[in-house]
Amino acid sequence: MNSRWRSGNRVRLLENGEEYFPAVFDAIRAARHEVIVETFILFEDKVGFELQAALIEAARRGAQVDILVDGFGSSDLTPAFRAALAEAGVRLRGFDPAPRILGVRANVLRRMHRKLVVVDRAVAFVGGINYSADHLSDYGPEAKQDYSVELRGPIVEDVHRYVAAAIGPRSAPDVDVPASVSSDAAGTAEAMLVVRDNDRHRDDIERHYRAAIRSARKQVIIANAYFFPGYRLLRQLRRAARRGVDVHLILQGEPDMQIVKTAAELLYDHLQRAGVHVHEYGKRPLHAKVAVVDDDWSTVGSSNLDPLSLALNLEANVILRDRDFARVLRGRLQHLIDHECRPAPVPPPSRWSLWPQLRSAVVFHFLRHFSTWADYLPRHAPKLKVLHPSPAERAEADERAGNEVESMQGARGH
Repeated sequence: MNSRWRSGNRVRLLENGEEYFPAVFDAIRAARHEVIVETFILFEDKVGFELQAALIEAARRGAQVDILVDGFGSSDLTPAFRAALAEAGVRLRGFDPAPRILGVRANVLRRMHRKLVVVDRAVAFVGGINYSADHLSDYGPEAKQDYSVELRGPIVEDVHRYVAAAIGPRSAPDVDVPASVSSDAAGTAEAMLVVRDNDRHRDDIERHYRAAIRSARKQVIIANAYFFPGYRLLRQLRRAARRGVDVHLILQGEPDMQIVKTAAELLYDHLQRAGVHVHEYGKRPLHAKVAVVDDDWSTVGSSNLDPLSLALNLEANVILRDRDFARVLRGRLQHLIDHECRPAPVPPPSRWSLWPQLRSAVVFHFLRHFSTWADYLPRHAPKLKVLHPSPAERAEADERAGNEVESMQGARGH
């Protein structure tokens, strides 16, 4: 996929499940032709069942419906849940599923971590929110803080083209939706879909982050749940702060996994000594993957700034150039800083402590080379698997089997 800027788009920021789920479910319920959903996590809770119902309704109305879930993140879907989707005509696929080993999910590396939706080639959703109840505030203290965007305009066609290719061959022909639906200008925002894979786009998302930070003149605000980036990105953050840019990081203060906070804390001293402001979000677990730079550059997506997202997982972000959207996102993030964050502890001025210096040296060399050593981690060609065949897929399989039998009988006859 070749990333390129598309002008004439309308963008709406969606914060948390309270804004995201109604927007997505309403779009699916209004679908006339096609629905494609990609997600890392789909749980069988009130959110998962509402998504299931919306997809089933759309399929029964005659829309072509495809959903791709990750084989690690969504490994617990029951046969009954899968069968209900399939019997309604929904094509359900899993990305690289694998059996558990002694009850443990061992297929942890190189996951499909994207969260993308396209409906009728007219509206797309890109972000970091999974289909699970822990993205709603009534879940309790463990409810996640996260963001997504709703997109309309020419960028939708790029998202559609990408997800349609990612879900693999479909038994039905491509849906005939008028091209003007997504190609017509809908707003003033410029947008670009940027992905990370293990082939030709290994560092695309990180490169765009680095370029934006390098060009920053006034302010950088990054809110990222899992923060342990490569050395080159850290260097750009430090350089920006030293040349007078107001650089702020919003990281987890109440992490869903303690190792996340421990890893990020190893970088505090290195960043704060250069003038970077580090804030720990403490209201609930932070799950955000967003940033805003200066007056008009911003990004929202699925990519964390850690080794898994930057060097292993399949990710998708949308990058935007739009003053109105940047102002809205900056306002939401500034609210977190002002009301729901605490400043990270600032290191003492003395530089003579041996332990911080030793720790910084170890971390420096680890991060400097992690994109290289990541290539040596286990890899294989991932597969898409039909998790439960729909009636159309069963009929197609029967037809193929019949054709093979006829071919074999014809060969014997000769």
